[in-house]
Amino acid sequence: MKKTLLLAFALAVPALAAAQPAADQAALLRDQAMRGDTLAWELVEGLTTEVGPRQAGTEAEARAREWAVRRLTALGFSNVHVEPFEMPVWMRGIERAEIVAPFPQPLVLTALGNSAATPASGLEAEVIGFQSVDELRAAPDAAVRGKIVFINHAMAPTQDGSGYGQFGAPRRQGPTLASRKGAAAIVVRSIGTDYHRNGHTGVQSFGEGARPIPAAALTVPDAEQLQRILNRAGERPVRMRLTLTPRNIGRRQSGNVVAEVPGTDPAAGVIIVGGHLDSWDLGTGAIDNAAGVAITTAAAHRIMQAGRPRRTIRVVLFGAEEVGGGGGPTHFRLNNPAGNVVMVGESDFGADRVWRVDFNFAQGNAALADRIAALLAPLGIVRGQNPAGAGADLSQWVRAGTAAIDLNQDGTRYFDYHHTPDDTLDKVDPAQLRQNVAAWTAVLAVLANAPGRIEGITPAPRPAR
Repeated sequence: MKKTLLLAFALAVPALAAAQPAADQAALLRDQAMRGDTLAWELVEGLTTEVGPRQAGTEAEARAREWAVRRLTALGFSNVHVEPFEMPVWMRGIERAEIVAPFPQPLVLTALGNSAATPASGLEAEVIGFQSVDELRAAPDAAVRGKIVFINHAMAPTQDGSGYGQFGAPRRQGPTLASRKGAAAIVVRSIGTDYHRNGHTGVQSFGEGARPIPAAALTVPDAEQLQRILNRAGERPVRMRLTLTPRNIGRRQSGNVVAEVPGTDPAAGVIIVGGHLDSWDLGTGAIDNAAGVAITTAAAHRIMQAGRPRRTIRVVLFGAEEVGGGGGPTHFRLNNPAGNVVMVGESDFGADRVWRVDFNFAQGNAALADRIAALLAPLGIVRGQNPAGAGADLSQWVRAGTAAIDLNQDGTRYFDYHHTPDDTLDKVDPAQLRQNVAAWTAVLAVLANAPGRIEGITPAPRPAR
């Protein structure tokens, strides 16, 4: 009799949950994730252990796609498939630098994406230092020609990561400017906030009229050491020998891995969430971005376990984000014509706690945004005033007017590890990871079942420059 009663109670639980008001159900799922989610950790650990580094377009990224297809299928997701695309692939080689005169000593650096190679025996030239990209831009070409440009532009940590845009200019624009002025090579202070002797790599692309030149990032301690050498050298020239041997290996295949939680109402539209599957090659890509892959997958899985939602939830694990975002445009091109995507959001800023939520919702969805903000408040998440951008892989949807949500993670320590050998599993805090899953679970529980329409705001066009 006791077993019969227990069985009857177990069978009644889903019905009771379904009968609860939607807000109560979302809060219940949020709290369950906060207390006991283990799937996200299992996914981060599995991807970083079984695959490791996953540079876009390489055999390792292909293994990551195979891993993701297996895991998503085993978890019960529907329509699991790969969206392939081709891309050019750059790979690093030997990376060495040393000061030859006046104070001989080695320096530690790493090549930037798309760097050209030096001769195999290295390149030796005088170093010319600048404190910013603007200072380099203003310099006479004759002062730069034939020299190794050094930009020492320090980045400070911020909670929202806003410094990355401003202080990333030496990496993104510096190589093109140096090349146009005839520089032999460029080294920049790493776009990072740590004091480890780890260089921060990252993509850069040579602009029109710029011949590819060797380009690398010095570790922060080595950049500061080079600045001291320049200061102390006085009128004496500082000469560096730089050896970089990267190569371009041609076009290779990348791809997105897509999976869905089918909804009950096709007319209600599709919600897209996800992260990017690729990583840089120096670490195992735990915070960038195995964590984002795991967070959004685990949240969507919780919704699936609670019963079929009204809207389809599509999880997309994007390929090639680190090298320019080939996966995002591919998914947009293949799926935008259907016109049924109503909301997008990406997790791609590490694994530390979410502290702020931003929306890009039409005025008619103001109450929906209020409801989500109220559900997130118990997790310590405040409401921001910025329009949501949905991350690099989903920004095209926002520009097309699709609704978006940003769950902004604490980035205070993110750029200590970003794009370095230190991006490894030990940097992921399981408790903060659970808070991320709880936040995304609450968001999906509300949006996937909300009545009516979900609409975004088309951003105003940027003024021509």
